[in-house]
Amino acid sequence: MTIRKLLIANRGEIARRIVRTCRRLGVRTVAVYSDADAAAPHVADADEAVRLGPAPSLESYLSVDRLLAAAAATGADAVHPGYGFLAENAAFAERCAGAGLLFVGPPVDAIRRMGSKVGAREIMAAAGVPMVPGIAAAGLDDAALAQAAARIGFPLLIKASAGGGGKGMRLVHAPDGLLDALAAARREAQRAFDDDTLLLERYLEAPRHIEVQIFGDVHGRVVHLFERECSIQRRFQKVIEEAPSPFVDAALRTALGAAAVTAGRAIGYVGAGTVEFIVDAARGFYFLEVNTRLQVEHPVTEAITGIDLIELQLRVANGEALPAGLDALAIDGHAIEARLYAEDPANDFLPAIGRLALWEPPPLAGVRWDSGVEAGSEVGIHYDPLLAKVIAYGRTRADAADRLAAALRGLAVGGVVTNRAFLLAVLDHPEFRSGAIDTHFIERHLPAAARQLLRDSATDRVHAVVAAVDAHQRRRWLTPLPLPESIPSGWRNNRWRPQDVTYRLGDALVEVQYVAASGGRRCVGAGSIVGAGSHATGADGAAPSSGMAAFTMTCGEWSGEVLCHDWHPEGLALEIDGVRRAFRIVVEGDTVHLHGPLGGAMLVEQPRFPSPWSDELASGCLAPMPGIVRQVLVGPGDRVEKGTVMVVLEAMKMEHPLIANAAATVTEVRVEVGQMVDPDAVMVVLEAE
Repeated sequence: MTIRKLLIANRGEIARRIVRTCRRLGVRTVAVYSDADAAAPHVADADEAVRLGPAPSLESYLSVDRLLAAAAATGADAVHPGYGFLAENAAFAERCAGAGLLFVGPPVDAIRRMGSKVGAREIMAAAGVPMVPGIAAAGLDDAALAQAAARIGFPLLIKASAGGGGKGMRLVHAPDGLLDALAAARREAQRAFDDDTLLLERYLEAPRHIEVQIFGDVHGRVVHLFERECSIQRRFQKVIEEAPSPFVDAALRTALGAAAVTAGRAIGYVGAGTVEFIVDAARGFYFLEVNTRLQVEHPVTEAITGIDLIELQLRVANGEALPAGLDALAIDGHAIEARLYAEDPANDFLPAIGRLALWEPPPLAGVRWDSGVEAGSEVGIHYDPLLAKVIAYGRTRADAADRLAAALRGLAVGGVVTNRAFLLAVLDHPEFRSGAIDTHFIERHLPAAARQLLRDSATDRVHAVVAAVDAHQRRRWLTPLPLPESIPSGWRNNRWRPQDVTYRLGDALVEVQYVAASGGRRCVGAGSIVGAGSHATGADGAAPSSGMAAFTMTCGEWSGEVLCHDWHPEGLALEIDGVRRAFRIVVEGDTVHLHGPLGGAMLVEQPRFPSPWSDELASGCLAPMPGIVRQVLVGPGDRVEKGTVMVVLEAMKMEHPLIANAAATVTEVRVEVGQMVDPDAVMVVLEAE
């Protein structure tokens, strides 16, 4: 390995993944970071790190001048762009070469030729790769695209020519929505890629999205490393990927591999790349694009081939030939990857922000965690909200799915909303288990109403009791002088009167009552006080358990014995009805983050004396997250109907239209285009009809 020091021009889990391989190979690494990432794990993982600038990507991670200066300052002799935008940026690759840096990626010409979807279609069509009907040409204005759309037919897909990751992409079902979709796609493409060129493709109903991993070397050899199934998508972005595809048989695998290799040879490809196809129900396949980079989902290919693709990238960049045995490679087992995001699936997958108060991935056999966060990490507005890629490998597809589900269930996470429950719903769905999937799987089987986390009152009550017992123990022991058992730790001065605390879990309130007694005995009651038929309190009088806190508890129709076997500031072990469970707990002010065998929960302790203050607005449009206002489409006096788009907010590199929930009249607009807004900021004031 002639690379001595590698600068990684990326962040988060991407940078950590590359560092891991470099450390094994003895290659020193340089991380880069923005002000928002100063305490990020990838910074500490690398041998050296250089600050680039403020949080916005254009001023830090995408600033070529600052990246090259960081390489010069640290004496790096090579640059790995990760798997983000810079990996497909020909100008960046040229600048690296001009600075005497080895660029770990394909040739500049290949990047440039595939960087335009318009040019890519022309090249692949000439090479004989099957194409989707559509139009792709430079300089097409909206009028020309509208005329082409009439010929192609609906539904159709608008794509950014320079795009990727679902940005600048819109699905249009009918002519009357075309112009608005073109405008939105152009805006998003211009901001993301500095290029608003668009193309149109006929949208195939219920296709599969299948991609093929290719590798080329400087000696002219191009091979493929089998396919990946990427059909489980939301907003045209992949969320669950697997290898091999459960749909691809031997004949189709051979045909896909041959087409992918043909595509690679047509552009003189070197390094890691992905040729993407859509496949119809009859196993006909059509070219989508070539991603001139390693993909986020590459770990599933590594799992079934046993090859470290980052190492292969580095060796090919050094001029080494691809290993001779790649042509005889066979698929071994099955792997599935899930992308765990900080987002709310029930609210159109809106990104979430916050601080990870709890983050403890379980160490399980056959499971790999690629993550850029740790406990205490901040999830902000400037970058993709990916928390981790969870990769499970098994002898069969069912084994891999079972292991992946177990890993997600076992993850202790708190502080931000995640899509974990949604991922589990996909993995547990019978259609997924049977392999009957396509790109419409989520819309067909998991509409918004089915993505909500289903609450179980019995589980909520257990978690509320756990939180109350933990709070009691914290008050008892986390003091300069621990309190004796006979002294109540709550706010009452009479230990025979019940202590009580109320927690909010989602939209439910659960009240817990207990009495502290001598000898470690406590009497506890817990019951829902919102939507429940009864409110119960505990009994008194049972003999204490030796060396542990004992409770007799009643919750609605349930009553039983509760024993606290072990408590420490990080958690406790509680026995209920003879079943002992351990719980991990983090407390931040009035909020309790909890994880145990019944799942996770966030409980917010309610104030004993609520403030009489009420919200200023009875109705209106609030910012769901921090972001930048890109469009204001209403003004004072305007009448809006349910579904009317009032404001377009940009956050996490995507546009989010904010709509009216009911018919109303706009009385006030409090934002303007370009303004940065905080969560829950009032943007539009409405008077409901």
